[in-house]
Amino acid sequence: MSFSRAAVAIAAKDLRIEWRHRTAFATAVLFAVLVQLVFVFSRDGASVSLAALAPTVLWVMLALATVVTLNRAFLLERENAALEGILLAPVGPSALFWGKWLANLVLVVVVEVVTIPLWMIFFNLEPHPRVFGVGAVALLAAVGFTAPGTLFSAMAVRTRFAELLLPVLLLPFLIPPLFFASQATVRILADAPMSELSGWLRLLALYDTVFLALATMLFPAVMDQ
Repeated sequence: MSFSRAAVAIAAKDLRIEWRHRTAFATAVLFAVLVQLVFVFSRDGASVSLAALAPTVLWVMLALATVVTLNRAFLLERENAALEGILLAPVGPSALFWGKWLANLVLVVVVEVVTIPLWMIFFNLEPHPRVFGVGAVALLAAVGFTAPGTLFSAMAVRTRFAELLLPVLLLPFLIPPLFFASQATVRILADAPMSELSGWLRLLALYDTVFLALATMLFPAVMDQ
């Protein structure tokens, strides 16, 4: 089986399982809604407007929802030695990484598609073409979230406290894409010119590329442990 076919098969298997149970998706969406409600009801309406708070809440919500989604990336394979069975298949570990990463990326993007409209409703943002720009930034950020997240999920799953260890490992690596994406979002919502926006998008794309390459190279070593 070729590399690409193996990766797509692994991703399709994970997505079929998630479609049957919808555990990670439902948990991430519910968590994202609760995060938004906390910010909406805890803000000081006299000093902080919803529009000023919106970019911050968007990226806090998406980052935490991504961590919730990634927590289940390798948990299914931990039971009944399923992970060892996949590793015995005649494909390289890198195909396993790309399959898992594709499945995680699809799940995170679906969560974004559901929660960004809710974010617009909660923060009184009118439908506008620039919202599609925010969606494009969210897609770029999803790549940067899930590339290291898939790697760290594979590292944490072999420990007794995988659900607790993954956020500790992953959150520091989410800070750069969070910063780049939030800066881009602020400028999109303010209708800033493309010259002010392009630098942040390039940094976000560079982060995505570097961590996809690093995770692909390091994943076989993680699986050998």
